[in-house]
Amino acid sequence: MNTDKKTEEFYKKLRAQLYDTTSWPSEYLYKFIVPSEEKKIKQIEDLFDNLGAVITTKESGKGTYTSVSINVQMKDPDAVIEKYLEVADKVEGVISL
Repeated sequence: MNTDKKTEEFYKKLRAQLYDTTSWPSEYLYKFIVPSEEKKIKQIEDLFDNLGAVITTKESGKGTYTSVSINVQMKDPDAVIEKYLEVADKVEGVISL
């Protein structure tokens, strides 16, 4: 229950910061770290399919993890947060930065 409250507070703060610092709609840069499994990388890419996203990946030095950067036009902070929550819900082991 604490984790849910902390997560809720984090996204509430992020929403406020995004409204205060950015004119919407705007480009937003998502960064995720996932285990270097093609399936997990593809899951993230598929969640941003048809959004006109520019996606780049970079494997860690040991090849254990992959960084996935996604630059995409979002309509507002709520849409940004919805996408973070969707990725966290659908991709096991993902870390959002």
